[in-house]
Amino acid sequence: MGRYIDDILQPGEKLLYSSNLHWVVYWKAILAWIVACTLLVLSRTTLEENLILFYLASAAVLALAALYWSVRAWFLRWTTETDVTNLRVVHKTGFITRKTFEISVDKVASVSVDQSIMGRILNYGDVIIENMGDDEQKIETIASPLAFRSNITAR
Repeated sequence: MGRYIDDILQPGEKLLYSSNLHWVVYWKAILAWIVACTLLVLSRTTLEENLILFYLASAAVLALAALYWSVRAWFLRWTTETDVTNLRVVHKTGFITRKTFEISVDKVASVSVDQSIMGRILNYGDVIIENMGDDEQKIETIASPLAFRSNITAR
C-alpha cells in the first residue's frame, strides 16, 4: 500500500511538505508500560505471596492494555497522512474506511495553530484551516504545526 498523496497527485503538482501525527499519541501506552514494569519490579521486592500475585496480575492486565494502546496508536499514525502541495492541502485518515479533505491553497482564508504548553515543548498541536466559505477543518495532534502552517501560507 502506497501513500495516499502519491496516488492523487495531479500533473504539475509538487509535494511541498508532509506531516504526521505526533508521537505523543502513544502517551497512554507509554504510561501503562511504565506502570506495568514498575509492578513487575515490585513483585520481585516482596516476600508476601498474595502481594506478589496481585502485582503480577496487575502488571499482566496493564501490559495487555498497554499493548492494545500501542497497536492502536501505531495504526492511527500509520493510516493518517497530512500533506501540502503547491495546489492543495490534503488530510487523510483511515484504512478500510477512509476520511479525507482537500482544500485548495487559493481558497485558504486562514490557518490557526493551537498548542498547549506541553505541545510547545514537544512541538505538536492542532491546526485549524478555514476556507473562503467559512468552513473549517481541524487536524489534531500534528507534528511541527508551525512548519505545516508556514508551508500552507508561504507562496
